[in-house]
Amino acid sequence: MKVVIIGGVAGGATAAARIRRLDEKAQIIVFEKSGYISYANCGLPYYIGGVITDKEELTLQTPESFWKRFQIEMRVKHEVTRINPEKQTVEVKNLNTGDIFEESYDKLLISTGAKPVWPDLPGTEIDNLFTLRTVEDTFKIREFVEKNHPRSVVLAGGGYIGLELAENLRELGMDVTIVQRPKQLMNPLDSDMAAFVHGKMRSHGVKLMLGHTVAGFEKGEKGTRVLLKDEQPLEADMVILAIGVSPDSHLAREAGLELGIKGSIVVNDRMETSAPNIYAAGDVVEVKHYITGEKALISLAGPANKQGRIAADNICGGDSHYPGSQGSSVIKVFDMTVASTGINERTAQKSGIDYDKVYLSPANHASYYPGGKLMTMKVIFEKGSYKLLGAQIAGYDGVDKRIDVLAAAMYAGITALQLKELDLAYAPPYSSAKDPVNMAGFMIENIAEGRLKQFFTEDVEGLPRDGSVILLDTRTPWEYSRGHIEGFINIPVDELRDRLSELDKNKKVYIICQSGLRSYIAYRILTQEGYDCRNFSGGFRLYETVTDDREAAGEALPCGMEICR
Repeated sequence: MKVVIIGGVAGGATAAARIRRLDEKAQIIVFEKSGYISYANCGLPYYIGGVITDKEELTLQTPESFWKRFQIEMRVKHEVTRINPEKQTVEVKNLNTGDIFEESYDKLLISTGAKPVWPDLPGTEIDNLFTLRTVEDTFKIREFVEKNHPRSVVLAGGGYIGLELAENLRELGMDVTIVQRPKQLMNPLDSDMAAFVHGKMRSHGVKLMLGHTVAGFEKGEKGTRVLLKDEQPLEADMVILAIGVSPDSHLAREAGLELGIKGSIVVNDRMETSAPNIYAAGDVVEVKHYITGEKALISLAGPANKQGRIAADNICGGDSHYPGSQGSSVIKVFDMTVASTGINERTAQKSGIDYDKVYLSPANHASYYPGGKLMTMKVIFEKGSYKLLGAQIAGYDGVDKRIDVLAAAMYAGITALQLKELDLAYAPPYSSAKDPVNMAGFMIENIAEGRLKQFFTEDVEGLPRDGSVILLDTRTPWEYSRGHIEGFINIPVDELRDRLSELDKNKKVYIICQSGLRSYIAYRILTQEGYDCRNFSGGFRLYETVTDDREAAGEALPCGMEICR
């Protein structure tokens, strides 16, 4: 059997090694357009920032090491220019010599990944305009930084690559500005959770211009002028486009393969395309979202590697199936960690799912053990079935652990109610006896059993201020004096039992505190005294650092004190 693989990163390299482990006699040829194979895409921004100092560390394997261990031909600087499904051949150009030749295959795997979106705007030919996809791109950016010592950079785009570049370039002492059309960073997050990212970026001196559109580029006196729609232009020593990626699927399109979302390659759960003996894997393919069952594009390294393995199994006569992508991700934002899995609230609304949510702000480990810090968790679940739909967490230590537990629970079909039953490891330096994931389950159980009714950030503005309801802030007088929501009166939870006479039982009570815990205790006191109550999910804190107009106004946000600072 002769297998040809187009693309030697992530899915392609994984598939090649797996095929060899399954079939010692197969002839395996990998064509990679760049000069590197099996490199660490996710590590590229950290090389630019000097966190990874040795460029050799970016390359997990070389053509020579692959041949020595696996007897696989890794032909770098070879671009596949055409696929001929009827003849079962590919046309290949040797980029070093310019020679063009034809290579036959019995099985073909397309793993060309995704390419950066290059906007059709004036001025994109300017020299100090960069994108980041390959190792070569990384070397160009780092060489420019080392040679020219730029003092300022504009990043167009606020996704994973944009944020990682912003952090690394800021750590080099550069003046960093992120410009993007959406009004929040990190699309997988809901706006309430993205607020933590905005606050952290701004606290480290990164300027955010959200809700602004780049209209073009032109040479300025000292660098590049970034033209903005309906705004004054920005000027910077360098510009990096991180607007997003799209499937690199032109070969599949020209070969007549069926295409899906944004030109991605349509595959079944065996990673088979519409053409016989042709498979595809990685960022170039359309997948099924594991939670909604809908078609999706999820460009992440984990799914790409799994898909490459599944394609390899089936190429070798196996019967492996890809169940879909969940979109689990985590990112470092300076000293903060932000993670998500499943769908966000915005997607649930678009999909017509009847959902509910909880916010909580637990410590990452036992409060009496030194060094504890708060994390804020948002867990989304389907009403009635209590199916877990998604989770988002912002915090510090322990965020990655909790998102992985929630991701595993979602994949296994564990309901939101069953989170309380998970037997998770505990020692004071690592967790609490009631782990944050268990706590989310306890909260959801209270909702299911009618012990808790909630209200949320989006409900606050519409609450009556005419005295027809009671708006109750249960924080301490000192906390209340530092900032509170208009119309909320202050009765500390520890004084509540002695001051019940101040509250009219005929009025609904909306209760708030800093994290949601004290207000829940007040909620339980009042409901057992016959009051009709709602508890604010997450808690309120007045931001001390201005992060955007909404946060500067001291709006109620689901957050913990330490994160918001």
